[in-house]
Amino acid sequence: MTKAKLLLALIVSMVTTPGSATAPIADVHIHYKWSQADVTSPEQALAILEQHKVEFAVVIGTPAALALELTDLKPEKFLAVWSPYRTGGDWSSWAYDPGVLKRARAALAKRRYQGIGELHLIGGFSPKPQSEVIRGLFQLAASHDVPILLHTEFSQPDYLIQLCREYPATRVLWAHAGALLRADQVAKVLSDCPNVWTELSARDPWRFVNNPITTADGSLLPEWRTLIERYQDRFMIGSDPVWPVDQMDSWDTADTGWQEYARFIEFHRHWLSTLEPAIATKIRWENALDFFRRRPEAAPD
Repeated sequence: MTKAKLLLALIVSMVTTPGSATAPIADVHIHYKWSQADVTSPEQALAILEQHKVEFAVVIGTPAALALELTDLKPEKFLAVWSPYRTGGDWSSWAYDPGVLKRARAALAKRRYQGIGELHLIGGFSPKPQSEVIRGLFQLAASHDVPILLHTEFSQPDYLIQLCREYPATRVLWAHAGALLRADQVAKVLSDCPNVWTELSARDPWRFVNNPITTADGSLLPEWRTLIERYQDRFMIGSDPVWPVDQMDSWDTADTGWQEYARFIEFHRHWLSTLEPAIATKIRWENALDFFRRRPEAAPD
């Protein structure tokens, strides 16, 4: 079967049951970047989320203040995390910039940001887990009781396991379930790191494609289904609306990720609809509310 036919089969298969199609979603990985603002206004981004029944969204701004443009529209829907990135190239240099710590302290002190990230740690670009900037951010997150959103790209899970052991008091949301890693490698992290939760943004047919989590028809591969059911309290979903991935943050090309939002999020709705409803509800909604402390407080007696 050709690649085009495989994608067509997936899209056709994305017909969910009525209940799953309208159930609320928590999207724990969205971006609002300078390269998106020219083609997608904050109001348009909000409308897209509401069209797809996204009732809670974690937003990363580049620069960080752009996240607040969404949270200011509807504070009950959005949670902003502070990003050290000011331009597209900062993903490879932030860990070597001591000025990041001063800016992070100032940002969290204002209490408008409820996390730090997305921090990219890529093989060949990353310092040791004990480096000044990494240590400072992990300790700062723990002191403010906010999570770090972490994107790792290594062929093995060892680096993240070192981090979680070095900073056990810091809650980590691990983006893309390791991006490149197999199910057994992700299982190793979740087994060894009780302070790590994970999400499956961009583990779809269009982005991190070398280690897929689903078959051509959008059903979970057996090893991923087993993993997700085993750690059902620690998985979440996200869209990561960036596109095209091979031209991210080009100075002369807009990022049209928000225009691709439907296929990114409906991919997750489909495989979630194949799980037991109680498990699907955790992954789609409840785990995010628990992790980000957004559960409504119980009324006093």
